[in-house]
Amino acid sequence: MLWFDDEEMVRTLPDNAPNEVMDLVPVVLNGGTPFNFQLPDPEDDRIADHDFQQQIEQAWQVCDRFDLQTDIWRGRILRTVRDREKRQGDGRGTGFLNWLKDREISKSQAYALIEVANSADTLMEGGFLEPEDVNQFSKRAFVETAHSAPEVQQLVSDAARRGDRITRREVRQLSDEWTAMTSDLVPQPLREKAADHTLPMRYLAPMVKEMQKLPTSHQVTLRETVAETPDVDTVKQVTAEARYLAKYLEAAARVQALTNQSLDLELALEEALRIGSLSATADLVNHAAQVEQLAAKLFLTWKRLNSLSERVYLDSGESTPHLRTLLSCLNNLTNEVIETPLDDMSDRLVRLQVLQE
Repeated sequence: MLWFDDEEMVRTLPDNAPNEVMDLVPVVLNGGTPFNFQLPDPEDDRIADHDFQQQIEQAWQVCDRFDLQTDIWRGRILRTVRDREKRQGDGRGTGFLNWLKDREISKSQAYALIEVANSADTLMEGGFLEPEDVNQFSKRAFVETAHSAPEVQQLVSDAARRGDRITRREVRQLSDEWTAMTSDLVPQPLREKAADHTLPMRYLAPMVKEMQKLPTSHQVTLRETVAETPDVDTVKQVTAEARYLAKYLEAAARVQALTNQSLDLELALEEALRIGSLSATADLVNHAAQVEQLAAKLFLTWKRLNSLSERVYLDSGESTPHLRTLLSCLNNLTNEVIETPLDDMSDRLVRLQVLQE
């Protein structure tokens, strides 16, 4: 149970606690008062909506702070156990997994908590946060901050020191602002409009994210387009165009059918742009890549199905009539012409012929 005292919050650790865990000490709430809230009555119409929401928010933030601090320490404990098992265990992590099993903790939960602990260490060791600043963060914002660029971490930590409440939304907003003001992909006219708030920052980060996936030649073209007309509609258009360009280029590299020497992918792309069919062309190439992958997977699965069917047939006989009937039912899938209903509600059949060379 958690205990607290409104006047004092004390830190306690065993005398032999290692130095590396002293930077953020768990708060053990002193005194004899149980961790409890007087929540507003949801059926009391005398409580104004503003007051109701304020009381709920205060209680939620207190829980959020304890939740984050607890998860940091749980993550550090789990990391310590894991590292000990790495050093002295069988090398497969069996001891750590058994430790988790005994405490009914899944592997994914454990590593999520270790990630929170690593985030705390990253921000503390980098000098971005003091232990008391942690109370300003939600858990998801804390992890998001640790994964951000150092400049964004500094902006977020400055906001936390000012006493601002930091949620993941605030972290992403600060990250978007930093991206908009520093990326070379944002031309100066657009940067100026973002700085004077005549163009919302939230439109620039997606544009930069999509343009970063493209070769330099395409980046230059799109940058010139948005520099000529630095407004919201153009930014949206360039963002969509960059997304489809990246999709086209990435998918085209995976389609074996497009290795024809006479095909010029760039010229085909230019023609698609000229006639306004970039989106459809990108989807076309992407679906072609999927069909090739599915065809290869279907063939390998069909071969495995035939191998297993043959093995079961040889093992079975007159004493296993039901097993033989099962094999007979699967003939439509093991023959060279595969037949299967299009869906559960349809009488239409799909027939695919497998030709082996």
